[in-house]
Amino acid sequence: MKKILLLSSFFLSLLSVSAQTAKEEIYADILKAGSNYMAYQAPTQQLTKAPKGYEPFYMCHYGRHGSRWLIGEGEYTSALRPLRRAKDEGKLTPLGLEALEKLERFYPSTKGRLGELSDIGEIQHHGIGKRMTEHFPEIFSGKDAEVDARSTVVIRCILSMTAECEELTAFNPQLKMHNDVSESFQWYLNHNFSQRLRDASRDRGSIVARYVRKYTHPERFCRSLFNDESFWNDEDFRPRSFMRAMAGVVANMQSHGFGEDMWDLFTKEEIYDLWKIVNIDWYLGYGAAPQTGSIMQFNQADLLRNMIETTDTVMASKTYKNGASLRFGHEVCVMPLACLMELDSCGRQVEDLDHLEDYWVNYRIYPMACNIQLVYYRPKKGEGPILVKALLNEKEATLPIQTDQYPYYKWEDLRAYYLKKLDEFEKGGR
Repeated sequence: MKKILLLSSFFLSLLSVSAQTAKEEIYADILKAGSNYMAYQAPTQQLTKAPKGYEPFYMCHYGRHGSRWLIGEGEYTSALRPLRRAKDEGKLTPLGLEALEKLERFYPSTKGRLGELSDIGEIQHHGIGKRMTEHFPEIFSGKDAEVDARSTVVIRCILSMTAECEELTAFNPQLKMHNDVSESFQWYLNHNFSQRLRDASRDRGSIVARYVRKYTHPERFCRSLFNDESFWNDEDFRPRSFMRAMAGVVANMQSHGFGEDMWDLFTKEEIYDLWKIVNIDWYLGYGAAPQTGSIMQFNQADLLRNMIETTDTVMASKTYKNGASLRFGHEVCVMPLACLMELDSCGRQVEDLDHLEDYWVNYRIYPMACNIQLVYYRPKKGEGPILVKALLNEKEATLPIQTDQYPYYKWEDLRAYYLKKLDEFEKGGR
């Protein structure tokens, strides 16, 4: 794989128009610093019209569940326990007391809800499903339209699938809808770390630890919450871990539509530095990072091959008219899949992790409810090549082959490119 993703001349011309840096984006919208906790933001860009003489007829999709509660009890208590202890010992500043009171008011709502879809998460998927029918009504119209929707066995994913499918059937009550959930799908709907991938990622933890030390500066933060420096400034307290735990809880408050004011506990520079660590960590764990062998995105090899084979089945059918294959899972699938497919700059290889954000930005790939849509077009009359375009979070994305009509590419060429890439990886062993 080339270290610099070859983009079309069209896309390069777009890059020449000055875009915001990640730092500028985060400073302007602090919610983006939430990384994988960032609530989905509906796109505002207009989609390119279908090529002359073509119409959309099929969609192959993979999407993450919507916004949720944090998954583990410890993600909340790691922030709460130190504040509670400090309150008992009279060590909290007025700001510290205010922060604890806000967390204590929210914390009871997490009981029995860990990892579950929030109301905002459900709303996100209703919006995505509705926009599918608005953007591509030809795919979901008529009595012959078929949708096969499958989910991992996790409740938040099943409910996300349900929300999207409700919009599709509301648009077309005649739609032939099939929903399925099974352990038998897990091998391609979830991430799959083979021994080869586990071996490649063995240095991830030590690399990330270096950047945690480099970019986590808890001194000002802790002084603002605690009135006694000796309370927090020791190894037992672990101020870096506490600061990062607080940032995680605050970041995920957007899953419930509130909590933005708690970002004020941090300076913008502190938030940005904490985000840089998460950006590096996910790149090493799931991207095309040369530091981990440039192969971690291949944990989605089974999913990409399944998408190709499913599309092959549709294309070979003499009775299939129009419809979609919808798949629902997690960000640990969408993110590496986007890298494996080389959507936009997702497949970029970056040596200098201190400047990773100049080339690779996590929240542009995998917010809550993130999704990849491959939309297929056929000639309305006569014969012609099947064309495909890719949407990453409902925005048109570049693909790693040549085209003279971006954002449309010949499916035959893209299929051959991906199969060659998968075959070459598998020759090295799974």
